[in-house]
Amino acid sequence: MTARGTPSRFLQSVLRNGVGRYVCQLKRISIIFSKKAQGSLGVREFIEEGVVDYAKKNPSTVVYVSPQSSRIPKIVAEYLNGNVREEIVTNKTSPQILELLTKLTNQSGLDIVRIRKPFHTDSPSIQGQWHPFTNRPPSIGPIRPQKQDSQ
Repeated sequence: MTARGTPSRFLQSVLRNGVGRYVCQLKRISIIFSKKAQGSLGVREFIEEGVVDYAKKNPSTVVYVSPQSSRIPKIVAEYLNGNVREEIVTNKTSPQILELLTKLTNQSGLDIVRIRKPFHTDSPSIQGQWHPFTNRPPSIGPIRPQKQDSQ
């Protein structure tokens, strides 16, 4: 935590993802819904229409469909790093659920935090970061716009 009250960290890759081949961080999706409740209508539509297409597009993600009576419909996402995220999908339509699943699939499972700097190195330079005026002699002075003669 920082003085601002929000957690922050340096920019980093999740499990060095992208160094080799890409590995989807979403491990498992559980769709929990009620067979009779009105709030689960959109979830039931999605299961009938789109869950097979979603599973074909994401072969590395296991999809569980769990009908449970008198339960609030929700989607539980489990990631490779152990984080679990639950999303309530009461009264959502089939396209909204597909959009939510796509968002969960593209996330890394890490909490969203403020990035301290857009760059980071494990072995920082003792000379400091380079900029265009690094080796400019101080006797020259700052760069100013050229004066134009008005004739």
